[in-house]
Amino acid sequence: MQDLMGRSIDYLRVSVTDRCNLRCVYCMPPEGIPLLPRQDLLSFEEIERVCICAAKLGITKLKLTGGEPLTRQGLPDLARRLRAIPGIQQITITTNGVLLKEYAQDLAHAGIEIVNISLDSFNPSQFFKITRRDCFPQVLNGISAALSAGLQVRINCVPSYASDREDLLSIAKLAKDSPIDVRFIEEMPIGQGHMGTGLSSQALRSLLVSRYGPLKPTGKKGNGPAVYETLEGFTGRIGFISAVTEKFCHCCNRIRLTSSGFLKLCLDSDQGLDLRQLLRDGIGNEELVSLMKEAITHKPEGHQFGAHHPLPGSMAQIGG
Repeated sequence: MQDLMGRSIDYLRVSVTDRCNLRCVYCMPPEGIPLLPRQDLLSFEEIERVCICAAKLGITKLKLTGGEPLTRQGLPDLARRLRAIPGIQQITITTNGVLLKEYAQDLAHAGIEIVNISLDSFNPSQFFKITRRDCFPQVLNGISAALSAGLQVRINCVPSYASDREDLLSIAKLAKDSPIDVRFIEEMPIGQGHMGTGLSSQALRSLLVSRYGPLKPTGKKGNGPAVYETLEGFTGRIGFISAVTEKFCHCCNRIRLTSSGFLKLCLDSDQGLDLRQLLRDGIGNEELVSLMKEAITHKPEGHQFGAHHPLPGSMAQIGG
């Protein structure tokens, strides 16, 4: 379907939990965040109903997120059920990779095609500083398991001005000899993230060119806003998601479902619809589709990063 701005909305990011087994410095404080009572999380049956209704409105692509989605028991079964919904063409997942070795084969068998793995450092000690957990070997094992399972692997890196430049180049090099896409994501003013600490996409491009030679644009590909480029001799691609310096709201095709059941229309807005309450009040699918359509039609024009204080909460609570 289209919103009032004429944008085609066909992509729903589904958060299944606000729980995470890492404590990344730009996402949450060392002690973590207040967690929702488990009864306040949408059940798998409720998530499935929302996705059935979303598919009737033209949603064709789903991404399972968290928190860390693999901490929720039975996730491959949910993926299998969602993939079977008429109209859903693709399901992907975003994970920190810690538990991926255990689940890679099950995810592939469930119909997951792409796995996005968050990795902000290729240096074990720096990885620990960023995540506050000693899990670097598990993430590497998860990457290998995903490739062996036939999953398309994308690495998501959020670089900051404090990032070691050689470390960032090492992450980019993962795309050299393997069919891995490495995407650099500008840090957004959410939760523990603050404006001005992230490294811009332009700075990253300059760094990569200085080491690996010219970047060749391939255009926008995939479900979301990543712009991909290639480097000579690289098997995989380099992607840039530049929400802060290269605003792409005019072509945004996504909405979000938080783990608590809130249909969030824009990352930088509280505008949306409380689907959990509607579901638990016994709403029928026909009425639910109608209410969702009305909400999505009024998706905000765009974010206002930099025009106000950093957004409260964390990506774990919103859905990464």
